Amino acid sequence: MTEQDTIYLDNNATTALAPECVEAVLACLRDSYGNPSSKHGVGERAKGLVEQARAAVARLLNAAAAEIVFTASGTEANHLAILGALAARPGKIHVVVSAVEHPSTLSLLAHLETSGVRVTRLPVNRGGMLDLAALEQAITPDTALVSLMWANNETGVLFPIVEAAQIAKSRGVLFHTDAVQVAGKIPLDLAQVPVDLLTLAGHKFHAPKGVGALFVRKGLKLQPMLFGHQERGRRGGTENVPAIVGMGVACELAAREMDAKAAAMAALRDRLETGVLMRIPCARINGGAALRVSNTSSVRFGELAAEAILDKLDKAGIYASSGAACTAGGNAPSHVLTAMGLSEAQALATIRFSLSRYTTETEIDRVLDILVSISKRMTAEAA
Repeated sequence: MTEQDTIYLDNNATTALAPECVEAVLACLRDSYGNPSSKHGVGERAKGLVEQARAAVARLLNAAAAEIVFTASGTEANHLAILGALAARPGKIHVVVSAVEHPSTLSLLAHLETSGVRVTRLPVNRGGMLDLAALEQAITPDTALVSLMWANNETGVLFPIVEAAQIAKSRGVLFHTDAVQVAGKIPLDLAQVPVDLLTLAGHKFHAPKGVGALFVRKGLKLQPMLFGHQERGRRGGTENVPAIVGMGVACELAAREMDAKAAAMAALRDRLETGVLMRIPCARINGGAALRVSNTSSVRFGELAAEAILDKLDKAGIYASSGAACTAGGNAPSHVLTAMGLSEAQALATIRFSLSRYTTETEIDRVLDILVSISKRMTAEAA
């Protein structure tokens, strides 16, 4: 089986590099190897490329370039936001999050709880939606930060980030959003959305792995996790120039083509879900009634084992996942799905299909045909 015969539907885990990003990264590796901190010509050229990329990220967010801090990943950006917010609010030791946040957030907070930080994990309903009234009730005078993902990485359900940020700001609380899964899929206008901190990860929208970014609202000073003079003292370490350049190009592509590509992905996502529901009687869509990001579908196949379905799809050259890449591969049910009220068996019968700008109608139709065949065979074997 060649790469041309495969179908990749695990784009919430990582995406293929856009050809334009590949060219930009290769050119940078070949011609712009200088250290951006060096004061000679080669270093200055590298620094110029970093600043061009910073400006491109800022334009995608309608922010100022000085508000963008490059990191090595979305995880690092989340950690910098949370730890920095706590340090910026000395004496306040309470953080509010949802129960369905990314493991990078929940794992850090579980660790911080051992040191005295209090964490409130807001529940979601069976549709994966957040109750803003519960958020208002959770904030106390001791709250340093509210941190909520913009779109869930497993179900695609969108949280009401504008309203949530306004609630936090009205109470004098810092607000962070993990926007990793929405970059390039919905407009992110930070001149209109009052978030203090926002996380991006390049490899989720066709840039290389190894680069992320944290938006830090002007006037908010964060204590760094890595000390050094780089990134205006906010993140030490020599910049990963080729990856940063690639992220800048990906931001330019996203800003230019977002509306058309998001609409195309939504149409294909709907085609997949309609076909699954019509042709596989036991199938259900997790979070299907909620407003969702355009590329994501969480499909529950009755109580058929998702790992078995995924193995058969893999043999057919179709690549999807049972949930977040950070937790996939184990036998434990998804914390996102159990928080939504699904049983362990239902959670373990769920597959996440996440599309990209490169997904085609022909691919979706082939996936449907093979899914129908697999489900019929497994249902018959279970009878």
